[in-house]
Amino acid sequence: MTLAETPLRNSIFRPFLAEPGSPAVEWVVEPGLLDYEKGVAEMESRAAAIAKGEAPERIWLVEHPPLYTAGTSAHGEDLIDSRFPVHNTGRGGQFTYHGPGQRVAYALLDLKRRRQDLRAYVAALEEWIIATLAAFNIKGERREERVGVWVQRPDKPRGFDGGMAEDKIAAIGIRVRHWVAFHGISLNVEPDLTHFRGIVPCGIKDSHYGVTSVVDLGLPVTMADVDAALKAAFAGIFGPSL
Repeated sequence: MTLAETPLRNSIFRPFLAEPGSPAVEWVVEPGLLDYEKGVAEMESRAAAIAKGEAPERIWLVEHPPLYTAGTSAHGEDLIDSRFPVHNTGRGGQFTYHGPGQRVAYALLDLKRRRQDLRAYVAALEEWIIATLAAFNIKGERREERVGVWVQRPDKPRGFDGGMAEDKIAAIGIRVRHWVAFHGISLNVEPDLTHFRGIVPCGIKDSHYGVTSVVDLGLPVTMADVDAALKAAFAGIFGPSL
C-alpha cells in the first residue's frame, strides 16, 4: 500500500502510541551523507524484519546528497531540470528534493502495534513536525488543499487573488507494507533552497507558494538542535525511544 502526502482532515488529533508492553523505538542518527539507494534498501530490509517481529521499530535520521525523488503520483512535466540524480520511489507523493541541510526522518513503525489507520498515521507525522517547529517558535500549519506543513509569509507578495503567501517547510511521504510504515518526513533546516528550482515541489505551481527552511526564517538553528526537538516531540506523539 502507498499513501500520498495527505493533510490532516479537520479532526481532533490523538497520539499514535504503541500498545502497552511494546519495546521502545530505536533512535538512530546516521553520520555523513547517506546514499539514497542504500537507504531505501536498508529500510526495506528493516521493515520486513519489523513485520516478522525480528527487530524493533526505528526512527532513522539521515541526510542525503543532492537528489530528486519521484513518488507514486509524480508527473513528468514537474521535473524542470534534472541537475541531480532522479530516483523513482514507492513512497506516496510527487517530486521532492533531498540534500544536505535537510533532515530526513525515516519512520519505520508497526501500525499493528498502534492503529491500522493510514490517515491517522499521516496526521501524527504532521503533528510531529508542527510540534518540532513550535520548539523554535515557528507556527507550522496544515492545509486542506495542499500537502506538507506550511508557514505563512506576510513579508512576501500575495497571490493574484489576494491570498497570503505561504512557504512549505516540511514534506511527508510514506509507504506501508504488511502494516509496517516506512519512508517518513523531511524538514528543511538549512538546505540550498535554489535546488528546489529543478522541480515543481509536490506539484504546487502557484507563484505565492514557495519553499523555506528554519534558517531561511531567520533562526540560527543547527541540525543537532532540530534533532533534539524532533526527539522531544516524538515522545509525546508516538511514545518513548532509545
